[in-house]
Amino acid sequence: MKKFYLETFGCQMNVHDSEKVVGTLESRGYEQVESPAEADLVLYNTCSIRDKAEQKVFHRLDQFKRAGGNNGKVYGVLGCVAQQEGQRIFERSPHVGLVVGSASYSKLPELLIRIESGERRVTGLSLDTEEAFETPMTRRDNPHRAYITIIEGCDKSCAYCVVPFTRGPERSRSSASVMAEARQLAAAGWTEIQLLGQNVNSYRDPTPAGWDFARLLEEVAGVAGIRRVRFTTSHPRDFVKEIVDAIERNQTLCDMVHLPVQSGSTKVLQAMDRQYTRDEYMRRIEWMKNARRAIAISTDIIVGFPGETEEDFAETLSLLDQVEYDSIFSFKYSRRPNTPALALGDQVAEEEKGRRLTILQERQRAIQLRRNSGLIGSELEVLIEGFNSATGQWIGRTSQNRVLNFTAAPRAAGAEPQKSEVIGRYVPVRVQRAGPNSLAGECAVAL
Repeated sequence: MKKFYLETFGCQMNVHDSEKVVGTLESRGYEQVESPAEADLVLYNTCSIRDKAEQKVFHRLDQFKRAGGNNGKVYGVLGCVAQQEGQRIFERSPHVGLVVGSASYSKLPELLIRIESGERRVTGLSLDTEEAFETPMTRRDNPHRAYITIIEGCDKSCAYCVVPFTRGPERSRSSASVMAEARQLAAAGWTEIQLLGQNVNSYRDPTPAGWDFARLLEEVAGVAGIRRVRFTTSHPRDFVKEIVDAIERNQTLCDMVHLPVQSGSTKVLQAMDRQYTRDEYMRRIEWMKNARRAIAISTDIIVGFPGETEEDFAETLSLLDQVEYDSIFSFKYSRRPNTPALALGDQVAEEEKGRRLTILQERQRAIQLRRNSGLIGSELEVLIEGFNSATGQWIGRTSQNRVLNFTAAPRAAGAEPQKSEVIGRYVPVRVQRAGPNSLAGECAVAL
C-alpha cells in the first residue's frame, strides 16, 4: 500500500480542501502517515495570502533538497501557491513532481494515475468555473464539526489580495446540493455545520430556486440533528441585514459573525479597493449591536498598507474602541504577486509595521479581557471538544466561538468519566474566570 503525508497551511477552506484530498487518496488505496520520512507521496496544501505562509512551504521543500533530493518520493505542492506559481515551482524545487491548484482536486485520481505511471512532472491548474470543486470522497477529520463549501472564488478586487488569481471567480453551488450534503452529514452524526467561502455571504443559488445566503442559512439550520451552524468569511459589501435577522430568529445559527474590515480609515479602504467606507461598515456593525440577540463580532485587520499614515492607523485604533471586537486576526501588510498594490509607492517600513501591529494587538487584548470578564457568572452552552490532562480541564467552545475550559464533577463519586462518552456533548458551564483569549468555569452537570 502506498503511503502519503499531507501538511496543511492556511485557512479553514484549506483545512476542508485537505479533507477532500485525504478522502480521494484513501479511496485510491493510499494510507496516510504521520511523517514525510514514512511516505511515498509528500504533499503540502499551501496558502499564499501572505508571504510568510508561502515561504514556509519552500522552506520545507528546501529541507528535503538538502537531505539528498527526492529519495524515491514524489513531492507535491497543492492549493494557492500551486495556482499562483504554477510550473515555476518545478524550476525553484526540481524534486517536486506534482503541482495542483484547489480547483483541480476533483481531478486528483487521473493526475495520480499519471504520477503512478512514471510521469515526472504533472500539473492540475485549471480554474474551471462550472464546478464548485467538491470531490466524491471527503474524509471528515472532526467528528462533530463538518465543513461545507458553498461558494468558491472571489469577484472582488482588493488591492492586496491574491485570491481572485488563485481561486478564480465566484461560483456558487446549487442550494439542492448544499442541502443534500447537510442532511447527509446530520444523518451521519455531525451536529455542527460550518459553511465556507472566500466571500460566503456572496452566495447566490444558480438554480431557479434562487436562494440568497440568508435563506440558505435558515434552511441548513432547519435540518434535523444540526445543533449549530457557523459561516465564514463574510465580505462587508454583501453583508445584508437579512443575515442578522436570520440569526435573531434562529437559535441554531451561531451568534457570532466574522466581518473583516482591514482598516478603520476610509482613505486606506479606498486604496485597498474594499468597496465600502468606514461609515458603511459601521452600519453593518450597528445592525448586529442592535439585535435582540447578542452577537459576537470578529474581524481581520492589516497594518502598514502602502500610504497608511499615523493618522490612518489612529483611525483603526479608534475603530477597535468603537466596535469592541470579541477577537481579531491582525497582520502586517505583505506584498503579494499579481496584486494591484505592488504598483503602489509609499511603502511603510517593516519596523514601523511591527510597531503598529504591537500597539494594535495590545489595545485589542485589553478589549477582549474586558469583554470576556463581563461573562463571569453567566451560564453558557459548550460543545466539548477535548480534555487537557495537564490541567484536568475539559475544553469546549461556545456558540460565540469562545474557548471555555472547565472542570466537572464525575457522575459517581470517584468515577473517571470516559472521554469518548463526553467529547461531542453539549453541556451548560458556569463561567468563573476570564482571560483575553479564553474563559474558565465549572460544568453545571456531572460528567
